[in-house]
Amino acid sequence: MGNKKGNITIYDVAREAGVSMATVSRVVNGNPNVKPATRKKVLDVIQQLGYRPNAVARGLASKKTTTVGVVIPDISNPFYAELTRGIEDIATMYHYNIILCNSDLKQMKEIQLIETLLEKQVDGLLFLGGAITEDHRAIFSATPVPVVLAATKDDKNELPYVTINQIEAAKAATSILIEEGNKQIAYIGVPLTDSVTGYPRYQGYMKSLDENRYAFDENLVEIGNGRYLSGYEAMKNLLIKNKNITSVFVATDEMAVGAIHAALDQGLSVPKDISIMGCNNIPLAAQVRPLLSTISVPLYDIGAVAMRLLTKYMNEEDIETSQVILQFDLELRDSTRIREL
Repeated sequence: MGNKKGNITIYDVAREAGVSMATVSRVVNGNPNVKPATRKKVLDVIQQLGYRPNAVARGLASKKTTTVGVVIPDISNPFYAELTRGIEDIATMYHYNIILCNSDLKQMKEIQLIETLLEKQVDGLLFLGGAITEDHRAIFSATPVPVVLAATKDDKNELPYVTINQIEAAKAATSILIEEGNKQIAYIGVPLTDSVTGYPRYQGYMKSLDENRYAFDENLVEIGNGRYLSGYEAMKNLLIKNKNITSVFVATDEMAVGAIHAALDQGLSVPKDISIMGCNNIPLAAQVRPLLSTISVPLYDIGAVAMRLLTKYMNEEDIETSQVILQFDLELRDSTRIREL
């Protein structure tokens, strides 16, 4: 009985084609030093036998697996889905495969996933979303594998990263509501213990209030978890505490959509009675009605630039800067309006 397709080896291809194993290897690896007729014969045999090169064996020979590990907090979150698409597109362009791991933003799970990826001999690591702790630093510093952060940053500026200025983004969003003429600016954020977006976006909100001489009122602040239902509940709570609120900056678009629906359910008109400003510009922002005004974070670009930076490290290319801050934009739609001063 002949070999099953899964057991076909380079030796079988060489024997069937009547060439050396070195010739088969050159064909598989795209080496130009093979006669066209020989190349065609080898490729025909490869197709006939259903041969698939052994990635593990090739990795051992070249000391490269052409594989990148990606640790992501929540694959179901549209924020990270768009970011990951940028990573995957650039990885494909540079002929890398990615192993995507979901960490649920749990530090212990993040460390375990990083260790597992390193054991799989990945050529590089992309770490998304979570805060960088001393445990992260210990494992990153102990490996020769390049690591790049995406949508997070290293406060000590020791690790390469690609992100935006979260404080300035939140400040810009809050300032839009102030420029509209709103007297009270409420805030729906994520936990302040989140040093990546939670606390920085809260800082941006506070900075805008301070620079515009608005008094801070803790009754105008609610904290959710970034997702739709928590935004809905936070908006309900704000309206219970203060029925005169005319504007809200919400730290994520998903929560902002929840806030819009809560306001509508309370009989309010958006933006006639209350303006709502989001942050991130995920696809949902352009699907809800009214269309959500938001800070446009270049999610795809963050992923793409981070992956390109990683390829430079993996291939020992020249690197101009290892810490990249991308520009955000304002995307003003129908959930905000100019009010009478």
